[in-house]
Amino acid sequence: MGNQMNDQQLLRYSRHILLQEIGIEGQQRLLDSRVLIIGLGGLGSPAALYLAASGVGQLTLCDHDTVDFSNLQRQIIHRTGMAGQSKVVSAQAALREINPEVECVAVPIRADEALLRELAAQADVVLDCSDNFVTRYAVNRACLARRKPLVSGAAIQFHGQVAVFDYRRDDAPCYNCLFPEDSEAEELRCATTGVFSPLVGIIGTLQAAEALKLLIGIERGLSGKLLSVNALDMNILRSNLSKDPACRTCSGNSVRAIAVKQENS
Repeated sequence: MGNQMNDQQLLRYSRHILLQEIGIEGQQRLLDSRVLIIGLGGLGSPAALYLAASGVGQLTLCDHDTVDFSNLQRQIIHRTGMAGQSKVVSAQAALREINPEVECVAVPIRADEALLRELAAQADVVLDCSDNFVTRYAVNRACLARRKPLVSGAAIQFHGQVAVFDYRRDDAPCYNCLFPEDSEAEELRCATTGVFSPLVGIIGTLQAAEALKLLIGIERGLSGKLLSVNALDMNILRSNLSKDPACRTCSGNSVRAIAVKQENS
């Protein structure tokens, strides 16, 4: 537990403190927490902004890319004047304006598996806000190895999804259970297929919400579940996932996890 909150912090976070589920103790947990965000694009932008505003003590920002003019349609953490600059440097500047109390650690390189394991080991929760399967599988393996909760998000065209894999639990399914690495799932890219701007805000904000609850210790949420959002029809579907006993990443072999129950929400 860190230092007791001062008057300015009590005022800044007062609307959290008023919530029975959070209170002073929960807010203090956020102040003492460390979150790793992989990808500072469409998903990482709103996630980082809300985590910083909420008072998460340290955010480690990992992205090798630079701000492109085409990013500005949806990657709201970046400003027009930052085009051509490192995304993590751009994000750092914006987050300092939001909440100068939050320590932002910039990692402006493409992280390999060794670095991902090192970064995951230092975090309390990991957010995968990347845009490709290679990174998602690597982040999944790193979080599984370090037993760190993983909040995974994806968005393309008008479709998005969020899932939480809490690797502190032995019965938790992993990302590879849901999307096997040797499957033939098509990988779509924003650059060639497009993406609806507010959708990434919806998904990234949901990731922030799930991360905050994990840090505070609120158990109600998406752990072991997949939330799918169709922003065209504004239809939301929640599926319960089960651990795949044949998964090659967390159990031995890889077969798609079964959605055992679906419920409209």
